[in-house]
Amino acid sequence: MSSEPPAFPHPTGRVIVTETGFETFEVTADQGIHAWAPDLPGLFREAARGLWSLMFESAGVQAVRSVPVAVEAADRELLLVAWLNELLYLYEVDGLAGAEAQIDRLTDTGLLAAVRGETLDLSRHRVVGHVKAVTYHDLRVAPTPAGWEARIVVDV
Repeated sequence: MSSEPPAFPHPTGRVIVTETGFETFEVTADQGIHAWAPDLPGLFREAARGLWSLMFESAGVQAVRSVPVAVEAADRELLLVAWLNELLYLYEVDGLAGAEAQIDRLTDTGLLAAVRGETLDLSRHRVVGHVKAVTYHDLRVAPTPAGWEARIVVDV
């Protein structure tokens, strides 16, 4: 067995060689998130981290507050959008800057999680952008030989 992490193909042909992660990319007038992980709960966590990275710098955000999250949708792709839009709602309405997400239960149509973070404090947290909504444009959640990957486009 190799000690190297599995490789996930990148949409542009590059090969990503980390087990879990995300990156952001530009889409005409929008931003995108490419997330990957060995399992679906990890994929949903990485997508959350990708979303947060488009809104604020996560360095210094402490996991001092926990908020339960429950979302349902017709399928896995729509569930990912519902999850991310719920995180966006928590940020916009409750001021929650997320630090981590714990996925407690995940099916193809439902998710129960706890999001940990703290109230956004502009004296300590740097806002880097504004996300209006998570969209269905070019949405993809797919298995790979080494796990799962997702492509999500957000309206900025």
